[in-house]
Amino acid sequence: MEEYQDERCENCIIRQLNSLKALSKEELKKISDSKVTKTIKKGDAIFTEGERLNGVFCVRNGVSKLSKMSDNGKDTIVKIAAKGEVLGQRSVITDEKTNLSAVALNNMELCYIPKKHLTDSLNINPLFTKAILVHMASDLKFADNIIVNMAQKNVRQRVAEVLTYLYDNFGVDSEDYITLTLTREDIANVVGTAKEACIRTLTSFRKEGWISTKGKRIKLNDKAALQKLIDGI
Repeated sequence: MEEYQDERCENCIIRQLNSLKALSKEELKKISDSKVTKTIKKGDAIFTEGERLNGVFCVRNGVSKLSKMSDNGKDTIVKIAAKGEVLGQRSVITDEKTNLSAVALNNMELCYIPKKHLTDSLNINPLFTKAILVHMASDLKFADNIIVNMAQKNVRQRVAEVLTYLYDNFGVDSEDYITLTLTREDIANVVGTAKEACIRTLTSFRKEGWISTKGKRIKLNDKAALQKLIDGI
């Protein structure tokens, strides 16, 4: 990882996207004095499952995948984290080893914030404590939805849902392809299926005219059809 200088936390608009917005100006100044801003290259790990963290990572730019390794060695992606996300927050607050791994899907800019500043603010700033709880509750709700989808939706529905999620959250490029490019294996790991099943599903979507592909890139030609599939219509 490479380090570089960046603007101070109290002037950064990224914090408005996460729980750090509840910190006071003085608390933000203390973070600014001790944070380290880094770049992470595509494919590099930010942290690995089972690691003990001494701080959190605030995403300034770029996207990462948060994944969990099962007992049989299969990697399951549980979340795609983009600008504004704070990574490692739960592990640092609970003082536990990380339950997930975080790997950069493209080149990223991160601010590393030492643990001490979070724990100090939790003890003296009730608004920050509430913001942390709201964030964790949101993560639990997201995890609940994943469990329900895995139980109630078939592979075609889950693949369609991933594609629409990527479209809605990351947009498209000048050629209308989804900006964030995932490998077929990554999509399969999000869906919770085998890579071969994911490829067959994407091929069927392409034959039906719902999507177009160019290498790893995917374009949604009929988002309405994909949404009907997701809704079971």
